[in-house]
Amino acid sequence: MRVITGTARGRKLAALEGLDVRPTTDMVKEAMFSILQFEIEGANVLDLFAGSGQLGIEALSRGARGCVFVDSSRESQNITRQNLQHTGLAKASRVAAMDFAAFLRSTNEVFDIALLDPPYDKGLVQEALPLLVGKMSPGGAILCETRVKEPLPEQVGEFRVKKSYRYGKILLTLYRRPTEEEGL
Repeated sequence: MRVITGTARGRKLAALEGLDVRPTTDMVKEAMFSILQFEIEGANVLDLFAGSGQLGIEALSRGARGCVFVDSSRESQNITRQNLQHTGLAKASRVAAMDFAAFLRSTNEVFDIALLDPPYDKGLVQEALPLLVGKMSPGGAILCETRVKEPLPEQVGEFRVKKSYRYGKILLTLYRRPTEEEGL
C-alpha cells in the first residue's frame, strides 16, 4: 500500500493485518481520485471508517486543506497516526477516536469531500449517509466504496446518486446535490 501521487508520492503506508482488514486496492484508489481530481485542492475532507488512513492521506498528498480521520478501532487510530507522521501530513489532519455515528452527531465541521470505505455488508454506509448529508458543503461530494451487491439508496436528503463505477466486485458510488440545471 502506497501513496499514489502528490507531496507524499511513493511513500509506503503501514496497514492493519487480519481477516477483517481490506485495504482499498491501488486501482480502486486511483479511480476514486480520478473521480474527484478537480475538487481535492483546498478541500476539507472526511475519511470516515479510516482504517489505515490511506484515502485521507491520498487526499492530503494531492492538496486537500485538511482531513479528519474517524475510526473507533484503537489499532486503526494508531496506524493512521503513524502513517500521517511517516508522510509528513499530520499537521493538516485530526484523528477522531470515536464511532462514526457519534462523530457525525457531535461535529460542527462542514466537509467538501467525504470518503466512506467501511467493512462490507454491515449496512454502515446506509447508516452513515443520513447523518452525513447535513455535514456537507453545498457543492460537496460523498464517495462510497462497497461491494457491488450491497444495496445503497438512490437518494439521501438532498443528495442523489450522481454516478456509480464498477471495478470487479467493488462499486464506487458518488452522491451529490443536484444542480439547478439537473432540476433540484
